[in-house]
Amino acid sequence: MELGILFGVFAFLLLIGTPVAAALAVSTLVAALALGLPEIALVQQMTANLSSVSLLAIPLFIFAGELMLRGGISERIIALAAALVGRLRGGLGQVSVVASTLFGGVSGSAIADVSAVGGAIIPQMIERGYQRDYAVNVTISAALVALLVPPSHNMILYSAAAGGGISITDLFLAGIFPALMLAVAIMVTAYIVARQRGYAAEPFPGFGAILRRLVAAIPGLLLVGIIFFGIKSGIFTAIESATVAVIYAVLITVLVYRKLKWPDFLHAISGAVQSTGRILFVIGAAGAFGWLMAYLQAPAQAVDLMQSIAHDRTTVLILMVLALLVLGTFMDMAPLVIIATPIFLPVARAYEVSPVHFGVIMILSCGIGLLTPPVGSVLFIGAAIGKIDVAKTVKGLWPFYIAMLAVLMTVVLWPPLSLSLPQWAK
Repeated sequence: MELGILFGVFAFLLLIGTPVAAALAVSTLVAALALGLPEIALVQQMTANLSSVSLLAIPLFIFAGELMLRGGISERIIALAAALVGRLRGGLGQVSVVASTLFGGVSGSAIADVSAVGGAIIPQMIERGYQRDYAVNVTISAALVALLVPPSHNMILYSAAAGGGISITDLFLAGIFPALMLAVAIMVTAYIVARQRGYAAEPFPGFGAILRRLVAAIPGLLLVGIIFFGIKSGIFTAIESATVAVIYAVLITVLVYRKLKWPDFLHAISGAVQSTGRILFVIGAAGAFGWLMAYLQAPAQAVDLMQSIAHDRTTVLILMVLALLVLGTFMDMAPLVIIATPIFLPVARAYEVSPVHFGVIMILSCGIGLLTPPVGSVLFIGAAIGKIDVAKTVKGLWPFYIAMLAVLMTVVLWPPLSLSLPQWAK
């Protein structure tokens, strides 16, 4: 009964347009009052969920991404990508994918990725005769790669939602091969669509230009190596790596690229504070929501339900993926990861699925929700940049949906794709 109240009030509030964090908090309060629980218990759970030390890495990585966004990194990455793949059919579409993949390793955020790369690439594509839906769809699809590569703060959220017992380094490693597969799948799809529409290739700038642009982009790209090898070698923790990332971002953008000015620095602080505030509010509200679900034994009921429906691991994973894809159509990624992890992870463990493997499945499944209406934030940002109606964008997005779903099912059915790199690195 109380579980029905919890989910019923939450679903109703979402349907009437209530922000997700507020919907989580209000539905939790209503269900707690129905149970006769003291309100102070909810406040304690909200604050307890925010006391995880690993969460300190999130605002720092966001700040580092904001600095890189405003400090000249994206322009140099786009220039390098143009030199590398611009000569392929639909050249600027290919540039968008490679640039998003490289920049994703710096920002760790799909929204930052589509804002930085899309803001530069989409207008250029439209000016050169690419249709608006193609320009937007290639860019927003490629932005999902950022969710799977270091320093993805969604991986950190998943680890925190799982109780902090999952290695963030292993999660970072596990996402690399699926991220590369996703990038290749989107590039192939972009090529096929470009060929059908008759888009031309960009002229080859020469190997000298490639070398010069690579040298210019290396200082920014080194951030990924610093984060990855620093954590893996034990030189610093994930939180310390985020701190190093901020310091490195300041040094590179101020001393090397000399692009970051004082107003840009203030805007980076403002953007990081706003993003962090939204994420932490969601984390706190979702923490109380998850605690109440555990109190009402929702995870155990989910395990029993799955065991009654299916008896093999593959079928259970596919059912959970379908559930995440549906939930992703009306929930943003951060709250969905925080809410769904305590429910679905025990089910995955019951079927002996590695929590690292399941983390990649969850991040990619929830990420696809960022491109699906009515709440797909990356979809709406891309459409706004491209000045195109969302409905027209979605109409031309289906080839990219197919590519993304194919990669997702490969990740589900072939665990070594995610687990081989973490196992090899041990």
